[in-house]
Order: sequence, then structure tokens, then C-alpha cells
Amino acid sequence: MRIVSGIQPTGNLHLGNYLGAIRNWVKMQDEVTAEGGQCLYFLADLHAISMPHTPADLAANTREMVAALVACGLDPDRSILFNQAQVPQHSEMQWLLNGTARMGWLNRMTQWKDKAGKNREGASVALFTYPVLQAADVLLYQATHVPVGEDQKQHLELARDIAQKFNNDFCAEDAPLFTLPAPFIPPEAARIMSLRDGTAKMSKSDPSDMSRINMTDTADAIMQKVKKAKTDPEPLPSEKGGLEGRAEAKNLVAIYAVMAGTTVEAVLAEFGGEGFGKFKPALGELLVEKLAPINARFLELREDRERLDAILCKGASKARELAIPTLEKTYNALGLVRG
Repeated sequence: MRIVSGIQPTGNLHLGNYLGAIRNWVKMQDEVTAEGGQCLYFLADLHAISMPHTPADLAANTREMVAALVACGLDPDRSILFNQAQVPQHSEMQWLLNGTARMGWLNRMTQWKDKAGKNREGASVALFTYPVLQAADVLLYQATHVPVGEDQKQHLELARDIAQKFNNDFCAEDAPLFTLPAPFIPPEAARIMSLRDGTAKMSKSDPSDMSRINMTDTADAIMQKVKKAKTDPEPLPSEKGGLEGRAEAKNLVAIYAVMAGTTVEAVLAEFGGEGFGKFKPALGELLVEKLAPINARFLELREDRERLDAILCKGASKARELAIPTLEKTYNALGLVRG
């Protein structure tokens, strides 16, 4: 098994990022490497330039994200951790696959429609071809599995379509070049919602800092945010069904369950009938306890730029070693003459 997954270095990592993706990356690292497989995790800095950005912020955020990932438990000696910009094979593969991808396929991508909005003429070409780079990211390494959430399923389907068409067009039937990656849906992929609106995902783009728990928040800040989180006046139910229609209550209970490593049913068995005046302090204390070691490690690593750059350099070297053979085969399959 070879797993490939990426995350944009947007900075300001929050609880939703940790519980929704990074915690599962660490778990996959432990399980997959124990069975002889490989995990490649990359900082998608090439994807980041598809939207307006500040260069200095992108560089700083890339290093900060490395610090966060390592603080959360990713081990650069067991996983391959790198940024795209140090592996030019990603960009080369994207260009080669642009000949196979079709305009109609890209026009149907929902994230293109969402991000471009009504100003499609003013959107960058990079934003339109973003999914082809995503396909290159995984096909380059012959990934067998790609972790996906609901919002990424369409992108993985496109990668499979591109791989299949390329194999059909340029390869012998019994010798396909690209592996068709399968979706890997983590069993505990938590969808963490805003503390101010239980119907919206926790996001760094929310103008209110009170809507999220940042991985850099102090213990006092975490407790304050949890205590001021939006709720309703009713006590917690004793059964899971009683959370339906109560988005904020459902979100807080789910966060507690995931952080405690238990089930929603178990949380409600303990707190059912209690008001939020008792539940919120318990949730805040649990978050402080679990996040404090990560926070301390992150703050330490963030200041060590030399070490962070060394981690990225080492990971990129390993990634290039894996990427080059597939890229060369792609050039050959297309009839491109190389010296």
C-alpha cells in the first residue's frame, strides 16, 4: 500500500484540521508502515499559487505547517514529508497529463465553480487546471490509496479518469503505466463544525476567532472559547437521536467523543440530562489536556527554521527518487525524446 495525501500550507492550523485530517495521517503512518507500506504527505504550495497570495506568507506558512504536522505526530523518518516546489516532477507530470485531461471534465469540477464564482474570466489558469495537478500528485507516485473526504471524491475520480485514458491511449493493454488509486476513507474522519455555527465547518477563513480552536491557543483561550461556544438552552439528551436538529450540541459532543477516544453514545451516557454549564468546562479541560503537548512541541519547532528546512529537503529527496521512474516512463509513452 502506498498512500499519498496533501494539505495546503494556509497557516493557522485549527482543531478541525487536526481531527479531520492530520490525526488520521498519523494513524495511517503507524498502520501502513507497520505493514511495509509507504505514506507520502506533502505541502501543496504549488496549489496555493492558484489563488492570490503573499509570497512571504506562503513561505512562512509552509514551514509552520511542517512544524504542526511533526508536532501532531508525523515522523519524517517513517513518512515522506515534503513540499511540492522541491519536487519539480509534479509540475512536469501535470503538463504531460494536460494532453490527456479534457476541458469538459475540468468544467464540471464543483470546486472550480465554487472558487471562481461569477468571475471565471478573471480566475487564474492554475485554478482551472488545479485538478490535473492533483492527479499528477498521486499518479506520479503510483499511489494505491488516497485519503478523501466528501469534497475530494470528484478530484480522485478525475485522477482515475485521466490515468485510465492515458493507459488506454498510450500503453499496451497488458502493461498500463499508471496505477488507478482507490479512495481511502478513514473510519474516524471527524467533521468539526464552527463553535459559532454548528451548520458550518470550522475554518480559518471565518472572521471570528471565537469560531475555532487554534492549535496555538493557550489553555485560557481554549477554555474561554468553549465556554462561549453557541449552544441551546436544553440539557444534553441521554441518547444519540436526541441530538438531531441540535447542530451546536451535536458538534460539541462529537468533539468530546473524538478527543476522549470514545463514542457519542458513551459521552451522552455520562452527561445526559446535564446542562452545558457542566459539559462545557469538562470539554475545555479535555481539549487543554490533549492539545497542550502538541502546542508545546509546535511552538518549539516553529522557531527552528534550519530543522524545518532540513525535514523538507530530506523528504523531497526521497520523493524525487520515487517520482523520476514514473515520469520517465510517461515521457517515453508519449514519444518525447529525452537525452
